[in-house]
Amino acid sequence: MIPVDADQVLDGLNDEQRRAVTTATTPLCILAGAGSGKTRVLTRRIAYRAINGDHDPRHVLALTFTRKAAGELSNRLRQLGLRDSVAAGTFHAVAYAQLRARWAERGIRPPDLLDRKVGFVARLLPKSAGRSGSTSKAAILDVVTEIEWAKARALDPDTYFDEVQRLHRRAPLPQRDMADVFRRYEDEKRIQRKVDFDDLLRLCRRDLLEDRDFAQTQRWRFQHVFVDEFQDVNPLQRGLLEAWVGGRDDLCVVGDPNQAIYTWNGADPTALTGFLDRYPAGEVIRLVENYRSSPQILAVANAVLADDSTGSAGPGRSAESALLANRPDGPRPTIRMLADDTAEAHAIARTVRDHHGPGARWSAQAVLCRTNAQTALIEQSLHQAGIPFRVRGGGSLLAQPEVQAALDDFRRHRGDFSVAITDLEATAARMAAGGEPDPMVTEAEPDHDADGRSGNLAALARLARDFATIDSRPTGVGFAAWLTAATRADQPDGHGDAVEIATFHAAKGLEWPIVHLAGIEQGLVPIGHADDADELAEERRLFYVATTRAERELHLTWAELRTFGSRAVSRTRSPYLDQVEAACQALQAATTTADPLPFLSTYRSRRRTTDLAVELATEPSWPPRGAGASRDLDPAGRATFDALVAWRGHQARAAAIAPAAIFHDRVLVEVAAVRPTNSAELLAIAGVGEIKGQRFGDAILGIVAEHGAS
Repeated sequence: MIPVDADQVLDGLNDEQRRAVTTATTPLCILAGAGSGKTRVLTRRIAYRAINGDHDPRHVLALTFTRKAAGELSNRLRQLGLRDSVAAGTFHAVAYAQLRARWAERGIRPPDLLDRKVGFVARLLPKSAGRSGSTSKAAILDVVTEIEWAKARALDPDTYFDEVQRLHRRAPLPQRDMADVFRRYEDEKRIQRKVDFDDLLRLCRRDLLEDRDFAQTQRWRFQHVFVDEFQDVNPLQRGLLEAWVGGRDDLCVVGDPNQAIYTWNGADPTALTGFLDRYPAGEVIRLVENYRSSPQILAVANAVLADDSTGSAGPGRSAESALLANRPDGPRPTIRMLADDTAEAHAIARTVRDHHGPGARWSAQAVLCRTNAQTALIEQSLHQAGIPFRVRGGGSLLAQPEVQAALDDFRRHRGDFSVAITDLEATAARMAAGGEPDPMVTEAEPDHDADGRSGNLAALARLARDFATIDSRPTGVGFAAWLTAATRADQPDGHGDAVEIATFHAAKGLEWPIVHLAGIEQGLVPIGHADDADELAEERRLFYVATTRAERELHLTWAELRTFGSRAVSRTRSPYLDQVEAACQALQAATTTADPLPFLSTYRSRRRTTDLAVELATEPSWPPRGAGASRDLDPAGRATFDALVAWRGHQARAAAIAPAAIFHDRVLVEVAAVRPTNSAELLAIAGVGEIKGQRFGDAILGIVAEHGAS
C-alpha cells in the first residue's frame, strides 16, 4: 500500500458519506440513492479501514456484478494507494478462480465450461417442442432462459416443478416436459463433464459447505467482504455469499432498493430493506444527497416514487429516501405528445440536433426506450438526420435472435414480398398469444419473453411495410440490405462520439447530461404484462432509474398512435406522466429550487384536494392547441368543439388526470369537423380507437348530435 493520509480519504465527503466510511459497526448496509456516490463511499471505506489497520487489504473481497464495475473499483482503489492488493471481481469470476485452485490442489481435472447453451439444449428437445409448434432458435432460447431462471433461484430439476406450479408460472414447455428437459440438461452436462456459469456458483458454495479445509482457506483469504449493488443479488448468489462469509460479521453491502429492477431474475430488494432483520447487530446508513442531477430532475424522480399507488409496500414511498439536490438549477423536464411513433422519432432526432451546440459532443445525449422494438424507428430517424448513434449492449432491434431469424427467412423468400410480411405478422400474433396454453396451469403467468419477441417481430413487419412503400419491386434481400443501411451502417466504433440508444434496463448505472425518454405510454411504461402490485412497483422503479440517468435535461415523449406490424393502435400516455407534470407545475410555482421535497409536499397536498386536477382541466376553448389542431371549423363545428372540451374537462376532473390523456385537441377538432353520426364513423377518426370508442362513444355522439347541426 502506498501511504495515504486518512484525511485525504475523507476529503470532500458529506456527513453521511463520512459516517458510512468511518463507522466501526459491522455488518453494515449502505442505502445509496441514485447519484449519491456509492462507489466513492465503498472504495473509500476499504481504503480508510486499511489505513487505520482495521483490515489488511490483501484479505478484502469486493464483489460486483460486471467486469466493468470491478475494473472501475480497482482503479479507484489504486488511486487511493491500494495498488493491486484488493481482490475485486464478479461472483462468477471469483467462484471460478477458487474452484480452479481447489481442482489444481487436489489433482482434479477441471470440467469444461459450457458457454454456448443453445446448441447443447437444442439436442435435448423433441421436435416441435415449443409452444408455437417449432424448435426455432427463439423457442430454444426460451428453454435456456427458463433453465437459467430456475438455477438463479437455486432450484434443481426435482424442486423446479413444484415451484412453477406454486407460482402458476407458464413455462416454454408444459411444466412436466420442462422439468424433464431440465433434468436431461443437468444429466448430460454431468456425463460430458461440463459446467455452466450458474454451476460455478453452486459448486463453489457446495465445496465451501462440505470441504472444511477449502472453506477455512478461502475464509482466511477473504476475511472482509464488500458487495456492490446488493439489491440485484439472487438466491443462488446470496447462498454463495453466506458461505463465503461463514457466519462472520465483517460484511458491508451497498445498494439502492429503489433501483431494484431485476426481481424477475430472482433478485429481492428486501435483502436491503430487511437487512437489520437478518443482521440485528448491524447498522444501516442512508445516502440521499445526489451529485448527478439538477433539482428539477430530482423533483420529478422523487414525485414518481412518492406517488406509488400500486398498493405495494415499495421502498421508495418514504420521504426519508427522497433525493436531495447538490447541483445547480437546470431547465424543467419537458413532455411532448406526438401524432404517431414516426413523428415521435423524428421529433427526438430534431431535439437531439437542436441540443448539439458548438463544441458539444453527441455522446452527451442518450435516447432511452422501454423495449428493444422501439429502437428501430429512432435509429432510422437519427440516421436520416445525419446524427451518429450507437445502440448499447445489443439492444438494437436487429441484434435480437428472433429478428435475425426472421431476416434470414426474408432473404430466402422468393415469392410475393407482401406474403412474407403477412406471414411475419401472423407469427408475431401467435407469439403474442402465447401459443397453446399449458393444460396443467389454470392461471398462467404472462410469458414476458414471448411478449417482447412478438413486439420485436411486429416492429420488423412494420419496417417491411415501410420498405414496400418506397421500393417498387421489394424483395427480401433488398429489405435486409435496406434495413441494415437505414439503422446500423453509420454507427461509430465503441469509442466514437455518438448519441447512445439504450433500453431502460441497459441504461442502469450510466448517466448523460441530456436524456430523451421515448414511448412513455400505457402498455410500455408500465409494460403491458405487469399486472400485479409487485410487477407494477418494479415498473415504477424502472421509470425512476430512467429519469435519474439525466444530469441536466430530461425530455419525455409519447405518441397518440403506435404501429404494430400493419395495425395502428391508439395509445394513452403513461400514468407516470401525471406525476412528472405535477412536479413540473410545482417547480414552476415554487420560489426556490434548492430542495425538491417542498415540491413533493405541494404536489401531494394538491392531489389530495384535487385542485391540481381542476387546474390541469382548465384550458381555453378556442383556438385549440397541438399538432393538427389548426383545421378551420364552421360555427357549428366550433360549438361542437367547445362542448367536447367542456365534457373532456369534466371527465379529467373526475379522474384527476390531464385532459390530453382522454383526447387531444387534434382528435376533438377532427370530431367537430367530421360530425360522425354512428360508431363506425367515430372509430374511423385517428386517435379514437376501439377502447376509447367503447368508453366514450355514446357521450361524444350525443354531443355531436346536440351541437353539430349546421
